[in-house]
Amino acid sequence: MAEHVLAGAHGTLAVREWPHDRPRYMALLVHGYGEHIGRYEELAGVLVTHGAAVFGPDHTGHGRSAGERVLIEDFEDVVTDVHTVADLARDAHSGVPLVMVGHSMGGLIAARFAQRYGTELAALVLSGPVIGAWELPGALLALDEIPDTPISPASLSRDPAVGAAYRADPLVWHGPMKRPTVEAFARTLETVSSGGGVGPLPLLWLHGDDDRLVPLAGSRVGVEELRGGKCTERIYAGARHEVFNETTKAAVFADVTDFIDTVLTR
Repeated sequence: MAEHVLAGAHGTLAVREWPHDRPRYMALLVHGYGEHIGRYEELAGVLVTHGAAVFGPDHTGHGRSAGERVLIEDFEDVVTDVHTVADLARDAHSGVPLVMVGHSMGGLIAARFAQRYGTELAALVLSGPVIGAWELPGALLALDEIPDTPISPASLSRDPAVGAAYRADPLVWHGPMKRPTVEAFARTLETVSSGGGVGPLPLLWLHGDDDRLVPLAGSRVGVEELRGGKCTERIYAGARHEVFNETTKAAVFADVTDFIDTVLTR
């Protein structure tokens, strides 16, 4: 693994690279709210074994990147930061196809990236994406004060070790959401909803049917708005929010690599 420091819209961005000498494709991982790219080590390893060079940033205010913790005032700036990482990947491996994988808040960022820069992508994978009819921002903004209610580790996965590691991780944010970030979520949900579909871009949607953080039905609204002619969905029975960390993750990894194989061999 290699680490890079890039100039982002709001200070330095910490970027991880899981290298591959002769990649068939590049994978750009886009992490979720309050976490960091280090939580994607296992997925990155699967993709490297599958033939990818893998890159992923800590977003502004997250992980080892600069900025006030979990403060995102404009997701368009985060999309621009992710594009800066995509440029780094392309400089390393010119002409190699780029696949984007976005989880949760990262799914919102990746969806917006596809609307802005979709011609640069070979495929888009969205896991438990915050798109469509996500009700949390509206509910929180209606309150005078946003409650200090951390994410329940049990909502992430049926594997208790995942929740325990999350709870103990010093790079994970365990405090309340910040109002400007919630406002930015609400705006960007509307922006993506009205931003048009991704056209012919191959799209894979992954979701647990017991996801209580980002419920399946709300994300389906967003997927239907985004999908072009090439949308594949995989809904996992009993799975919670983090399908890459679920007890059925081997099947999830296989679905992702099978999808990428199909895209690359078209």
